Amino acid sequence: MRYEVPSYLRIDEARTAEAIIDFIRSYISKTNTSGVVLGLSGGTDSSVLAALAVEALGVDRVTALFMYEKETSSRSAHDAETIASLLKLRLVKLDLTSSIEFILKSFGDSYEIAPRVAKGNVKARLRMVMLYYLANKTNSLVLGSSDRSEWLIGYFTKWGDGAADLYPLINLYKTQVRLLGDYLGVPEHICWKPSSPDLWPGHRAVDELGVDYDIIDPVLYLYVDRGLRVEEISRATKVDLEAVKTIVSRIPASEHKRKLAIGPPPIARF
Repeated sequence: MRYEVPSYLRIDEARTAEAIIDFIRSYISKTNTSGVVLGLSGGTDSSVLAALAVEALGVDRVTALFMYEKETSSRSAHDAETIASLLKLRLVKLDLTSSIEFILKSFGDSYEIAPRVAKGNVKARLRMVMLYYLANKTNSLVLGSSDRSEWLIGYFTKWGDGAADLYPLINLYKTQVRLLGDYLGVPEHICWKPSSPDLWPGHRAVDELGVDYDIIDPVLYLYVDRGLRVEEISRATKVDLEAVKTIVSRIPASEHKRKLAIGPPPIARF
């Protein structure tokens, strides 16, 4: 659902799109690779990323994978197909159900009894495996669709959706990605739909995080980019102080994820 965007989160969409398109194009040229591979889930970030990649490289150099399993929502499939059709992008559909079942059965579990979060992370990491296999096979690079909001609060799976070769959207908050999607012609029902990693039935980001990005993004921006204290942020946004503290606390709590994603993990030195 569309929400009101504070003026400080507004962007120059045309300039931003041009910068990201140039980044993708120049990076692929510099690395002498054939193109890019990305996971197209039907969500906001991957849809906007696909549109930018096609604009940067042309439809023939972009491969989109829709990776599903028996718990994937039908809406995700429909929205991924909508974006692929809109961009004239060939969509490779891969059923990961049997691969997930193999891993779960290796530990005596099944879809029904496996811990929900652990099973969800298996799904995210299998998606990454599929992306990298195809990228290796076709001399391509993997585009990551993580945005700045997810990155700062650690709302991604280590070695899952947090794994990629380049991150075109990493400096844009979720709200800004939505605005960019409007500019690029991504349908509103996809661009502004509730965020969901779709790792289990009914999975919504707001249920895990406690608040949605219309609240998270202003808090993160004022804390990270403006350097305001939590009390100041609460007054400026009219968000409950405890909610502000919870959002901000996710940044140091998830630092280990960002370190693993952008460099070697911490090591013991003797």
